[in-house]
Amino acid sequence: MLNCIDNSGASIVECVANLRMKRHAKIGDRIIVVVQKQRSFGEGAGPGGGGAASAQGGNKVRRGDIRHAIVVRTAKKLQRKDGSVVRFDDNACVLINKAGEPIGSRVNGVVGAELRDKQWSKILSLAPMHL
Repeated sequence: MLNCIDNSGASIVECVANLRMKRHAKIGDRIIVVVQKQRSFGEGAGPGGGGAASAQGGNKVRRGDIRHAIVVRTAKKLQRKDGSVVRFDDNACVLINKAGEPIGSRVNGVVGAELRDKQWSKILSLAPMHL
């Protein structure tokens, strides 16, 4: 289970496949996820609220959707070339489409600087801070 830190509409996602064909995904790896929990946006997002217009308002993904994602934070320690060790509090990802463009227009929270090495500069530019 990973937190989804963009504004695509997903809150919690579950990893079902790692496209790197290794055992564990690291920062910058592309994975396939299933949306487990949806974020609620605004007043019309609740039950009985505004119909089809509010359903499409902020949520670009729905519960049960299968999407591609990029891992941006891992709880596993990662040693960098300069000898420093980085460890985050949680596992987090950003949802992308098949072409590799982020689905959301904002990223909430810190992302790992290893995204620069793997050419995910679009995600780095959307993030408020990277470590």
